[in-house]
Amino acid sequence: MRTRARWSVVVGWAVLGACWGASAAWAQPAGQENEQGSSQPWTPIPPVTDADRVAAFPDVDVSAVHDTVNYFVLFDQLEWQGDGSTGGMNWDSKGWIGGDRDRLWFRTEGDAESGSLGDAEAHLVYGRAVARWWDVLVGLRQDLRDGPGKSWLALGVQGLAPYWFEVEATVYLGASGRTAARFEAEYELLFTNRLVLQPLVELNLYGKTGAERRVGAGVSAFDIGLRLRYEFRRELAPYIGVTWSNAFGETADFAEAVGETPDSRRLVAGVRLWF
Repeated sequence: MRTRARWSVVVGWAVLGACWGASAAWAQPAGQENEQGSSQPWTPIPPVTDADRVAAFPDVDVSAVHDTVNYFVLFDQLEWQGDGSTGGMNWDSKGWIGGDRDRLWFRTEGDAESGSLGDAEAHLVYGRAVARWWDVLVGLRQDLRDGPGKSWLALGVQGLAPYWFEVEATVYLGASGRTAARFEAEYELLFTNRLVLQPLVELNLYGKTGAERRVGAGVSAFDIGLRLRYEFRRELAPYIGVTWSNAFGETADFAEAVGETPDSRRLVAGVRLWF
């Protein structure tokens, strides 16, 4: 029994030594040998040359990044609106063509009821990116409603404000010292990846009263809209919603004079699409 125990101890120490040697061999870096306490690589590593640096960091033509011409067209609102007694069509579309910094923007919006054109206008402006999320705009606005058309010089900014609010602020300069301003803000609240609620606020101001356009000086109108859409595809999304439109001051007086209600609430149904 004692002899067998002694052999067990000897075998145990032999196995332990073998494991220790194997671990030391694995710990030694590949491609190196250990002779007399020194380690040398099998193949010397060549020094880094200028050609290696050029290959790793080639020169990039920065201007080439902005040479590509793209385009985008969005029908943000293409809808029917009704308040129970009257109804009509409403549209708001915009788009651009250009590169990353310089773009030509176009926009048209308006409404039609009973076969006649209501308020309608078209914009054609040049946009220049001045920050990561902001563009400066300059161009023309043309009013298209029945009667004499009105042309305006448009100056504004648009971009993405903190907390992902899309903001657009524009000042308009017309003939005979006419001025106007518009502020728009909208937000997209995602209930799911496809179900989106889009609140929108629009405020219009005029510097002078225009009886032919039925607008008064100061704050003329304040509009709020809520549209809930479902994106079957990102490019195609039907929606339903409700809008509130309020006229103020002389603008409200002009509306009442022609039998219109200064404050209106309407149900909307339409489709949002882009390409």
